[in-house]
Amino acid sequence: MPQAEIPGTGEARPARLRWWTELPLILLVYASYSAGRLLARGDVSDAVDHGLAILRLEKQLHIDAEHPLNRLLTREAWIGIPADFWYASLHYLVTPLLLVWVFRRRAEHYRAARTWLMTSTFIGLIGFTLLPTCPPRLLAADHGFVDTMAQYSSYGWWGGQASAPRGLGGMTNQYAAMPSLHVGWALWCGVMLWRQGRTRWAKAAGVAYALLTALVVMGTANHYFLDAVAGVAVMGAGLVLARPLMRGVDAVRTRLRARFAPVTAAPQASGSPIVSGGCQTSTGERIPRQRIPRTGPGAEPGAAPAEAGDGAPAPTR
Repeated sequence: MPQAEIPGTGEARPARLRWWTELPLILLVYASYSAGRLLARGDVSDAVDHGLAILRLEKQLHIDAEHPLNRLLTREAWIGIPADFWYASLHYLVTPLLLVWVFRRRAEHYRAARTWLMTSTFIGLIGFTLLPTCPPRLLAADHGFVDTMAQYSSYGWWGGQASAPRGLGGMTNQYAAMPSLHVGWALWCGVMLWRQGRTRWAKAAGVAYALLTALVVMGTANHYFLDAVAGVAVMGAGLVLARPLMRGVDAVRTRLRARFAPVTAAPQASGSPIVSGGCQTSTGERIPRQRIPRTGPGAEPGAAPAEAGDGAPAPTR
């Protein structure tokens, strides 16, 4: 967390983060995520080519787990419908709720957790822009995938086009499959519950949420297995970059404070306001060894210092 100096001690203490400064920051990240998915559309033919290339690579490596999962969710409605609700809503609910929980209950870890999440999200947006990818559900039917969101759309608020609310599917970028931030955010949530949870149930919930989300995004034919792997890689990159970014922000903040801090006058030394406290003067002198001219007996140029200093007539004998 940002450090602030404790007055009078020279020690540093964590600066307290305020929710009214954090909320606009989180909303900015969410708006950037939504805008990035909307704007980074790319060419549809390129997106389809990228999706087919990923599918061919998975088949060569024998890691194409999407087909059996998709057939299971398509055949078993009691699994497919909850999976669609899971995909359409939980990443928008669990992620911010955990962020608020860390802010309130684990404040000393909040800044690092928030920076990790934000950095990874922006890296994911770069992936959407550079590599538009067609998800399995939008490939031609001969590739063997069924769009479960369309199949079970009558059970939820989403339409047949996407997981967006019914009628708004055309306003989303359906070719932002690589990387899967559903999986990335679920991994972040799992790590937060594992590291900050105080009970075994919390830790188990973190592991289960991350793993089930990965299965859901493949079973609903919204992502390939390699999309999920890329989501994990994006979170790893964000974790590595988070601390250097925080140090950079702290350095900039320190420089700005030093540059724009009000200049305070140096405390004056005790003693005469005319000469510094380190100089020795006698009564009636403005600077050392220089007297104020005055008239009167004993003030002649040849007078001795002792006689001229007191100004009194010499005693008579």
